[in-house]
This record gives sequence, structure tokens and C-alpha cells, in this order.
Amino acid sequence: MGAVRQRRGASALVLLCAMAILTAPGLATGTAYAEPAAPAAPAAPAAPEPGAKSLEQVHKEIEGLYHQAGAATEAYNQAEAETKAQSDKIVELANLIVAGQARIDTLKSRAGAAARAQYRSGGLSPGAQLALSEDPGQFLDGAKRLRQGEKATSDMLSELDRTQHDLQRYAADASARWAILEANRVKQEAAKKEIEAKIKAAEELENKLQAEEKARLIQLEQEAQYKAQTAWLSTGAMKDVSGTATDAGQRAVQFATAQIGKPYVWGAVGPGSYDCSGLTSQAWRAAGKGIPRTSQEQLRLLPKVAVKDMRPGDLIIYFDDATHVGMYIGDGAMVHAPRPGRNVTIAGAGSMPIKAVVRPDA
Repeated sequence: MGAVRQRRGASALVLLCAMAILTAPGLATGTAYAEPAAPAAPAAPAAPEPGAKSLEQVHKEIEGLYHQAGAATEAYNQAEAETKAQSDKIVELANLIVAGQARIDTLKSRAGAAARAQYRSGGLSPGAQLALSEDPGQFLDGAKRLRQGEKATSDMLSELDRTQHDLQRYAADASARWAILEANRVKQEAAKKEIEAKIKAAEELENKLQAEEKARLIQLEQEAQYKAQTAWLSTGAMKDVSGTATDAGQRAVQFATAQIGKPYVWGAVGPGSYDCSGLTSQAWRAAGKGIPRTSQEQLRLLPKVAVKDMRPGDLIIYFDDATHVGMYIGDGAMVHAPRPGRNVTIAGAGSMPIKAVVRPDA
């Protein structure tokens, strides 16, 4: 613990401290985020020109734009997931329609063959002819065959009617799903435009900054994260957290931390880049557990657990609108894909407002 305190003045060692968490047994024995290292004191910023925005204001504006882009990204990802589900269902319905049409063709062929046979026999089926026989044995046999023929005809007509109704239902269902598919396509296009517009606006703001200002901007991000993490820890949030990872949870953590350094790209699910929920969903897929694609669906569908009960592998959902997600890795730290322009990294679990913790392998 004393060694950690000696390094607090050097922010460049924060990542090294965090990496120690990953290389130690159980992936959760470090203390870098349970006792976060404070960012190094920045040099005094130059006075802004009259009427110009301060760097703090620019930082808030950029963060706001990226948050809006993150919300649009989750909307895009959700529409994409729904589009795939509807596409798969339409393919399934198309196969049912093909099979149903083939069945109708078979039934019609059987009905036609029966009609032709009856025509050749002068309008009477062989069973009917035997039923009219004066021979008692032939009469009884004919009556039986006549009843069997009538039942077979009735069953065939019922099946034909049922199959035709099924085809009508499949066609109506497919039509409805095409409408949903188109609505999702429109939602995707709208979300894509919003994402690109917000990211472009944020990048334009950043590009106007000098090199020193860009460095200071990163420092402001670190300061905000440190302040939030420290405030979160001061509430005693980590006091009773001692859960250990399951085998699946450990595999998920290992996958997620192996992606550190790869860039955030909205809508990406690897292997070269990820967005926040792309990282968490793929990590759990690698652990053998399929989970929802988006942070909002992860919140809605996965079991919730109390912060005090969380364990490595659990997902932490952030912000009131559930537009960001990271994976808890132990000792007050989480791994996540932050935003465009940043890489997959480790951060304090409380460095953003926590909405809920959910467990993929409950």
C-alpha cells in the first residue's frame, strides 16, 4: 500500500498500476483504483482571449457531444440487432411458405388423382361399387372402404384448408415484419447521421486546440475521473465488495482486458475495434455466454445485483439513459471502450455515474 502512495504524484504510472491488477493471480489483487492515484498537477493554463471559451467549457462541450453520440450509437446498435432478428424471422417464414406451397401442390395432386379414378369408374369409386354389390361379403367390404375413402377425402380437404390458412398467416406475418425491417432501417440511418454529426462537431472542437491545450484536455478528463472515483469510494461503496469471479467471468475479464489499446469505433464488435457494448457483449460471447448487444438491453434483460455484491465479470451500466457500459475487473476498477478518439482502457468503476450493475452469468 505504501508503494502505491509513493507513486500517486506520477499520473503516467496509473495505467501500470492498473495493469498490475491483470497480471496478478485472480485478476484482482491490485489497489490502483480502490485508492486512485491523483493526476499530476498541471501547469498553469494561459489566459483565454476575451470572449473565447475556456478549456473547461470546451471540455464539457466535447464530453456532451460524445455522450450524445454514445446515446445515438446505442440506438443504432439496437436497431441493427432488431433488423437482424426480423431478417432471420422473414427467412424462416419464407421457408415455411415454400414448404406450405409444396404441401398444397401435393394435396391438389392427390385430389386430382382421386377425381380421375372416379371418372374412369363411371362416377363411382371402387368402394361404392362394392357397397352396391349383392354379395354380402363384398357389400360389407365395400361399405368399409367407402367410409375410409370418405374420411380420407375429408381429412385431405381439411389439411388443404388448414395449409392455405397457414400460408395466409405466414404471408401476413412476413409483410408485418418487412414493415418493422424498414422502420429499423430508417432508425439506423437517422442514428448514423446523428452519430457522425456529433463526432464531427466534437472533433472540430478538439482540432482547434493547440498541442498544449489537447494535453490539458486529457488532464481535465483524468481529473474529472479521479474526482468522481474518489467521491464514489468515500461513500464506502467498496467496503463490502469481495466477490470472486466465476470461471466464465474470469474468461470474460481476460478477453476484455486483452483488448486494451484497441480503438473505440461506434458500432464495432471487434476484433480490431469496439464500442462500449460491443466490447462487453463480445467478451461474454468469448466466455461462452450470449448476452444482448446494447447497454440498454443488457440493463433491461440481465439480472441486477447490488454494488456491494458485484464480482469481476459483472457489467456496470452508466448514466441515467444507460448509454455506457464497462466490465468490473476487481479492486474498484473496470475495463471499457470510452468514446471515439480513445482506446479500450482501465478506469475507476465509479469514474462515471453508475445506474446499475448486471450479471450475465447469474
